[in-house]
Amino acid sequence: MLKRVFIFLLLNAACFGILYSQSHITRIAVVDLPRVYTEFFSESKAVRDFEAKTATVQREIDRMQKEIQDLKTRQADAIQRDNQNEITRLESEIARRTENLRVYYQSRTAELEDQRKKLMQSGEFLNQVHNEIRFIAESEGYTNVFDLKNTQGMIWFSPSVDITEKLIQSLRAKARQ
Repeated sequence: MLKRVFIFLLLNAACFGILYSQSHITRIAVVDLPRVYTEFFSESKAVRDFEAKTATVQREIDRMQKEIQDLKTRQADAIQRDNQNEITRLESEIARRTENLRVYYQSRTAELEDQRKKLMQSGEFLNQVHNEIRFIAESEGYTNVFDLKNTQGMIWFSPSVDITEKLIQSLRAKARQ
């Protein structure tokens, strides 16, 4: 009888040990924050303003490229007419405008990229996303959640740990309330 009690206690202790160790398993999830930004945050006024500015910059670049192309067409005509003064003047104008386009493109691209980063890091958006990530992680037992685009050292992950879609749906549901 003592032997049975001892075996019973030993088995209970083993089961408790297994259950205890299983409750401390680290569960990891990943989130694609740029995708969350694109699919959820894109409906905001700040993003619409950013997209309008991007479109304005693109229209200006297109206009400048068309002017350069028109000058090249005029230069080709001058070459056919063998008008050296016109060829030289147009060549100089094309070089000047091409340089202006390059400078404009570089400065506007840097400005737009800076604005995009600021949008993604805006306090209201990040707080909302982080609070929702915390809620999902706590309710589903995740101990770590990584940004899919900033995963230095992570070599592989299973798609089953990607909670991006769940996060987007949850944010949209709360936004409708």
